[in-house]
Amino acid sequence: MALEDQQSAELNPDAAPVKEPSLPLIILALMLAMLLAALDQTIVATALPTIAGDLGGLNHLSWVVTAYLITSTISTPLWGKLGDLYGRKSFFQASIVIFLVGSALSGLSGSMVQLIAFRALQGIGGGGLIVGAQAIIGDIVSPRERGRYQGLFGGVFGLASVAGPLLGGYFTDSFSWRWVFYVNVPIGILALFVIAAVLHLPRSRRAHRIDYLGTAVLATAVTLLILMTTWGGVTYPWGSTQIIALAVVSVVLLGVFIAVERRASEPLLPINLFSNRIFSLTSAIGFIVGFGMFGAIVYLPTFMQTVFGSSPTKSGLQLIPLMMGMVIFSVLAGLLISRFGRYKIFPILGTLVMSIGMYLLSTMSSTTPMTEVYLYSFVLGVGLGGVMQVLVIAVQNAVPYQALGTATSSATFFRSIGGSFGVAVFGTIFNTRLTHLLPRYLPAAALAQLKGSGIAMSPAAITKLPKPIRDGFVLSFSHALDTVFLVGVPVVVAAFLLTLFLKEIPLRKHVGEATATRAL
Repeated sequence: MALEDQQSAELNPDAAPVKEPSLPLIILALMLAMLLAALDQTIVATALPTIAGDLGGLNHLSWVVTAYLITSTISTPLWGKLGDLYGRKSFFQASIVIFLVGSALSGLSGSMVQLIAFRALQGIGGGGLIVGAQAIIGDIVSPRERGRYQGLFGGVFGLASVAGPLLGGYFTDSFSWRWVFYVNVPIGILALFVIAAVLHLPRSRRAHRIDYLGTAVLATAVTLLILMTTWGGVTYPWGSTQIIALAVVSVVLLGVFIAVERRASEPLLPINLFSNRIFSLTSAIGFIVGFGMFGAIVYLPTFMQTVFGSSPTKSGLQLIPLMMGMVIFSVLAGLLISRFGRYKIFPILGTLVMSIGMYLLSTMSSTTPMTEVYLYSFVLGVGLGGVMQVLVIAVQNAVPYQALGTATSSATFFRSIGGSFGVAVFGTIFNTRLTHLLPRYLPAAALAQLKGSGIAMSPAAITKLPKPIRDGFVLSFSHALDTVFLVGVPVVVAAFLLTLFLKEIPLRKHVGEATATRAL
């Protein structure tokens, strides 16, 4: 062993540099695992109408998505902490197995209740896949070299965000909606075998106490928050007793969680990490980026289908420029970080470009050329590619190696929570604005006819409306979505301002090396 590697190991005996021949296989297996978890956040969307027709339970349809979102989000901090305490390999393998079992059972479901329960099980494994894949990179690759690999992971996440709905539609149309879940099995088994064969990480044998109380309190609080954002303005009015009660109880539970963590011997999310300026800032930036990203990804296809009359499959294909921007710049940023060892400039530029992209999207109308729409989407994707995985690199480099999993899971956790809030808030803005605009562009008789059909109509139903009503509805719809994107601009600008305060510390050149404290 070279002297510098020996010194690195002495600083952290759990560090595990990986021999070069094994590294590509490990990276491939981790990318496959990340792909599975990211795909299943979106792949089921286009299959939902068919699932409802087969299994019934239309009134519970949204829970097929929500169940996965809740369990993947609330399990994220626990997977990160368990990996820190007991070693990441075994828990990563466990998360793959849980995910595969949940996938197989979801495909075999005979009722909507079964499908929702098995999707929740799948989400538990999915939370471990995302955290484990990114944290294991921290075990085997130094922060200085990590950029190129984290860039690939960012590309995989961007690819999955767009490819999910496309694949879901393809499998549903060509085979069965059940293959939306079955397809995970062979890919997951391949990743499982590769990880078992070539990944060798040390296992911690120290005695620890798992923070069960903190886990339960946080899980309950996050579940209530997600339910609040999912039901608010849709199932119940935002000012209803149910939504206000969910908000109040969740805030109280978050306060209880902080109190519990201050007393826990092995806290799930150590409160002292928030005294680390980089950890606090990357968490806040990640929340805002998730807020803007998920809002845009959800409402861009809606714009394409309603305003331009695109089919669901075509609207998914029209997101390819967004995905290309994310993939290209995520990989490029990672390579440049590894080459020069500097990372601060990328989230600064990324959030700035995101702000420009959101503004450009807010200028779209039914007469905007499609080439411009593609360009605007690409700009937003470039901005996202410069932020997402770079934040992971920054926070992993800023915390002690022993907190690597916790820090990584926190980055994912806050981005997911931000995404939940983004979709909910943008949805409220959109619905409020649409309700306000419809009387402006439609005469009273036409508006009454439209309300009789139900304003929340499918794009296919909108095309069947009489032309004057259709044109007025599309105009109102377009302006309402423009407002959504315009509101997103100051939100992302807030993230840009936060990145200016993000301190840059030298990227460590060895796995497990002590964290530098000098800011650049």
